[in-house]
Amino acid sequence: MGTLTGKTVLVTGGRRGLGAAIVDEALRRGAAKIYSTARAEFTDDRPAVHPRVLEVRSVESVAALAAEATDVDVVINNAGVLLPAPLLTAELGSVDETFDVNVLGPLRVARAFAPILAARGGGALVTALSALSWLGGTGAYGASKAAAWSITNSLRIELAAQGTQVVGVHAGFIDTDMVAAMAVPKTSPDEVAARILDGLERGDAEVLADTVTENVKKALSGPVTDLTVELAR
Repeated sequence: MGTLTGKTVLVTGGRRGLGAAIVDEALRRGAAKIYSTARAEFTDDRPAVHPRVLEVRSVESVAALAAEATDVDVVINNAGVLLPAPLLTAELGSVDETFDVNVLGPLRVARAFAPILAARGGGALVTALSALSWLGGTGAYGASKAAAWSITNSLRIELAAQGTQVVGVHAGFIDTDMVAAMAVPKTSPDEVAARILDGLERGDAEVLADTVTENVKKALSGPVTDLTVELAR
């Protein structure tokens, strides 16, 4: 991908948490324009940041943004949801919403913006996954991130012909509102954002954003019964 200087970037879920940190970091690295999205209207006084409403569960909402943002060079799929949804006991509506947002949401965005990236010379597609992609005991959230990981790996192959760099980002717990109630070690969103954009600019296909994630990735070669964490209660 090379430097972000002068590039136009789309960050879904860019209003707060990791998304906001990515917006800030992209600006520091010289991005010329950033579309930052959320489900509801919001403001940002920085001239380079263009807030937009986006519902990733809606094909129409995604298509409307793609029709406007035809100058995007980098798409960062960050929007996601974490619901208390154990697979056996949660309402199926919660499981369905989790998969609709975390799996089909990024896919809708990728499908809408792939032609735009192609027209811009290839660009990059980045998707925020999780170390929980590889761990059992995480309910619908971990299962959805596992599915999104698989989709990311398939999109890497499908988009190779048009020269699009596809990056999967795995991280442990990030110090955001999403996991504020969990008493676990957390990494700052600024640090994760910097690692993501470091990897993007280097041309990496995968970013392991913290030591916890690096250790979980190593454990994939061991017994599958070791790949568990207590989350879905």
